[in-house]
Amino acid sequence: MDRSKVLPEPREPGGVDEGGRGLALVAELADDWGADPLPWGKRVWAELHGKERG
Repeated sequence: MDRSKVLPEPREPGGVDEGGRGLALVAELADDWGADPLPWGKRVWAELHGKERG
């Protein structure tokens, strides 16, 4: 849960930026992700599915 009401937006970080890669990593690894606005902020979620074993 995050108390900020600003919804996340993936961005392309510059080569020397120390931050800004979190959502890019989540988007690459997750099957789906999003953010739900709440009266007091927002909830950011992701669906991760492991490899199937055979």
